Amino acid sequence: MGRNLQNGERLRPIDLARGHGLSTQAVRNYEEAGILPPADRTPHGYRTYTPLHAGALRAFLALLPGHGHRTATAVMRMVNEGSPDEAFRLIDESHAQLLDDRRTLQAVESALSDLDPATVSEPVVPVPGGTFIGPLAGELGIRPATLRKWERAGLVRPSRDPRTGYRVYDEADVRDARLAHQLRRGGHLLEQIAPLIAQVRAAGGLEPLEAALRDWHGRLAARGRAMLSGAAELEAYLRERERVCEREYG
Repeated sequence: MGRNLQNGERLRPIDLARGHGLSTQAVRNYEEAGILPPADRTPHGYRTYTPLHAGALRAFLALLPGHGHRTATAVMRMVNEGSPDEAFRLIDESHAQLLDDRRTLQAVESALSDLDPATVSEPVVPVPGGTFIGPLAGELGIRPATLRKWERAGLVRPSRDPRTGYRVYDEADVRDARLAHQLRRGGHLLEQIAPLIAQVRAAGGLEPLEAALRDWHGRLAARGRAMLSGAAELEAYLRERERVCEREYG
């Protein structure tokens, strides 16, 4: 990533861009966004950069995979504006989000382990256009009011019959109701069930969900490692900033 630079060396936008596969316009955009500190100008108005700018660019690009563009940009802007504590707060929020995602994944896997896939996929008595609340509640052995409560919690999302306004549960709704029923009988709370239902919907069923969970594990692990790499580059940039300030202001 880039070449070794000596203190005081002056760089053109192309020098910064080339080592990272960027365009010179991207480098200028990063400076305008506050990701890089302001560049010096030659008498003819051309930008010149230094090893400090190279360090800022490395830090930003290292922060991107773990924190995303918005947070990485805000972190670099705060650092360059002399507000590192605010930058650290933003980083802490990203770590907290990663931890929350890990807990959600753990909750989904825990709930999934309590399921009987055969029961969830049992066929329901077909009704043209879908299943109404009464027959579905009867099949599950619960009251219609319970299904309405689950709907308010986002566990089921029935449509409405355009003529009567009655709730109509399609095949996916029946699957979600059966999931919720099993997990409630297993002692799971509605707020614990909701993440699993959301993941099942996103994956398109229980079988695709298993592959999705493996992919989720991989993405969380990659994000965690990327955060470590970003932290190392940011620390190097902070140290370089301190050295520059000591040289300039004693």
